[in-house]
Amino acid sequence: MKFRPCIDIHQGKVKQIVGDTLTLDNRKVVENFVSEHDSDYYAAMFKEDNLTGGHVIMLGDGNHDTAIRALKEYPNGLQIGGGITAENAGEYLENGASHVIVTSYIFNNGELNKERLEALVKEVGKERLVIDLSCKEKDGKWFVVTNKWTTFTNFEINAASIKEIEGYCDELLIHAVDVEGKRTGIQETLAKQLASWVSIPTTYAGGVRSISDLEAFRQLTDGKLDLTIGSALDIFGGNLPYKQVVDYCRKL
Repeated sequence: MKFRPCIDIHQGKVKQIVGDTLTLDNRKVVENFVSEHDSDYYAAMFKEDNLTGGHVIMLGDGNHDTAIRALKEYPNGLQIGGGITAENAGEYLENGASHVIVTSYIFNNGELNKERLEALVKEVGKERLVIDLSCKEKDGKWFVVTNKWTTFTNFEINAASIKEIEGYCDELLIHAVDVEGKRTGIQETLAKQLASWVSIPTTYAGGVRSISDLEAFRQLTDGKLDLTIGSALDIFGGNLPYKQVVDYCRKL
C-alpha cells in the first residue's frame, strides 16, 4: 500500500473541494481549502519525499498553466487528469507527466466509448494511461460518474467490468465520490470490493482522515490498494500531518 499524493487545481489555484459540489457552472462549489502556494510548491515537496504516482487533477477550465508548472517541477513523478483527450494527451506527457488520467472523454452519452478509448491507447500507449472510474452508489451498485461527477453513466463497476477495463490501461484511479472531500471516513464496502476485483495498481480516493483510517484501509484491502488523501492533510488545511502519513506508509 503506497500513499499517492495529489494536487487538485480549480480556477488556476491549488484547492481542496467537496467533490460532488463541483457543478458544471461552479455556482455551488464548497471549498475546503485554497492554497497560498502554487502547484510547483507541492510538486517539489512530493519530489523531496520521493513519492511517486501522485496525480494532478485539473477541475475545469483555466488550469493548464498551473498544471504544467507542477509537471515540470517533478518530471515523471506525477500523473495528470481533467479534460484529457487523444488530441491533447501528448502535450502533458511531453511536459513531464508520467501518465495521463481519463474519465469523461471515454464515457459519453452514458456509455463506454471504445472508439475513443482505443484512440487514446494508440496515441499514448497502454503503459502511460490511467483510467479513472470515479463512482457513486445507486441501488446498491457502483456506477461511473462523469462531467465533474454530476452525470451517472450506465457503466457498473464490478469484477467483470474491472477485468475488461484493465486490458486498456496501466493503472486505475477510483474516487469514492459520495465521501470525497468530506473527511467522514472511507467507503469501506467499495474499498473491500475493489481489493478483490483489481489485478493492476489501483489508487482509492475518498474520506481518509486519520492514521487509524489508514490502518483500517490497509487491513480491509490486505494492502492491495494504494490511496490518496486530500482535504484531511495539514498541507491542505486539515488535521492529519502529511509527514505522519508519509512515515506510516514508508514503514509498511
